[in-house]
Order: sequence, then C-alpha cells, then structure tokens
Amino acid sequence: MKLTITGYSTALFSTWFFVDELALLFDAGDGVISGLQQKSGKIKNAFITHADRDHLAGLLAFNQLNARPGAPNIHYPKDCGSFRALEAFSKKFDPQVSGTIWTPIQEYDKISLRNDVYVQAFPNEHVQIGHPDTKSLSYKVFETKRKLKPEFRELAGHEIKKIIEEHGRDYTTDLIKTNVLSYSGDSPVNYDLWDQSDILIHEATFLGGPEDDHIETHGNQHSKLEDVIRMVSEIKVNQLVLSHFSSRYSHQQIDTRIRRLCDQYQISIPVFSILPGQLSHNILKGKPVND
Repeated sequence: MKLTITGYSTALFSTWFFVDELALLFDAGDGVISGLQQKSGKIKNAFITHADRDHLAGLLAFNQLNARPGAPNIHYPKDCGSFRALEAFSKKFDPQVSGTIWTPIQEYDKISLRNDVYVQAFPNEHVQIGHPDTKSLSYKVFETKRKLKPEFRELAGHEIKKIIEEHGRDYTTDLIKTNVLSYSGDSPVNYDLWDQSDILIHEATFLGGPEDDHIETHGNQHSKLEDVIRMVSEIKVNQLVLSHFSSRYSHQQIDTRIRRLCDQYQISIPVFSILPGQLSHNILKGKPVND
C-alpha cells in the first residue's frame, strides 16, 4: 500500500501526522489546521495517543472546522479525563460540532477504517501509571487480504464457488494481514511491537550523550535516537520516519547523528527525519537522511 504522509513534530510544541489515502490523523497538535488547510476536511478518523498538550492542542480547531453528522470520529485513551472535558467544552462552545463522535478506546481494540484496513491500539510506557488504566497508546495500521489455501489452487472457479457455498469463505482462504504503518506516539522503544512494520513513525526526542543527562522529563518516558536505530537494526522495518526531536538540537546536529548511527548499525532501509519546526509534505517521497 502506497501512503502519502504529511506531518509536523517538535517535542514540547506540536505533533501530528495525516495519512491521505486512509483519511486518517494521528495526534492533533497545534497547527494541524494551518498545515493541512482544506485537506483537513478529508479526515474521518483521528487517533490521539495521550493528553499532553503538544499532541492535542489543535484538536478543538480541527473539530470546529470539520465536524459534520457522524464525523470526525475522535479516538482517545479511555482513562484520560481530559478528553471527556474537551468533548463537553467543545459541544458547549461550538454547538455545531454535535455530530462529532468521541470514542474511548483501550489497548488491543481494533477500529475498522474500511473493509480491508483497520487500526489497532497498543499500550506504551509513556505515562507511568500501570495497568489497567489506559492513558497512553501507540497505533498500528493493518491491511487484510484473503488468499486461497494451497489445497484449492488447482480447482476450477466453479468448483471453488461450490465449496464456498457449502462451507463458507473462511474454509477456502487464509486471512493475510500486513502491518502497513506503525505510529509510536511518545514512548520508549519496543522491539516486539514494531517488528514487521512496513513504515514505522517513531519518536526520537533525545539524541543521547552526556549533554542530555540533566534533562527533566517530568516522569514521562521518551526515546533516545540511538535506542531507536539500534532497535531497527535488530527487527524487520522497511521504512523509518524519525520524529519528535527536541528543539534544543539543530537540524545539522540531528541529521549528522542519524547518519553516523545508520553507519554504525549498518542501516540500509530509508530513514527520514521530521526536523524541529519543519512541516513535511509527502514524507516518503523526500530524500532519506542516510541516502
């Protein structure tokens, strides 16, 4: 599946990613409307990872401009009281948004985007509160296809049709699912979760090194760039988009460190960077940092 992804991500200030072909928004930081303009009206489903303001400050403006009967559908971690408060406020402040659907979700929930594509939510460790509360989520997008089982592939079409009529489609086909896109949100690395991702959008807030030792994270967990690159070197990912860098680093510092780590860990897949303050259109059509 070819995806057109537009995004902006600067730690502390704003993060959002729009997937054109799926009418899908991940997070809704400040500037999502000014960045997408009329394209924001295409969005049918928004998935918010957590209630930090840099991931939802643009949500009310997005909703006010694009609400219509039954849309958009805003999905959020079920135990975040902030979203219930936002829903109540928006309906009172902008009565025309009453058609918006606000959907609380928890880990492992599956949300259908269309017949062959769904989003699944996964727990992450950004907000350290412990199970069973769901206050921070990551998301994976799966495409599904039906493939005829080997034992039926030599049969004629009318024979297969008869078997399906007698036993059902599940009897003759296997369901093949492909993880076409993964979105970490704010989270430490997770090898098992991101393995087999076609496209992985992963945060890399800190470059790492002694200069970062004094950074105050206020108890929430983030990733370091080297941890992400090391993880990708040991799992199967086809394209990597690095995001959520701290604005304390210059663009040159970030890209230089990415190239050095890609060499060190022998990364051969395309690696793209969403640099602080930079709005990136059609990210995957850009030039990889490690090219």
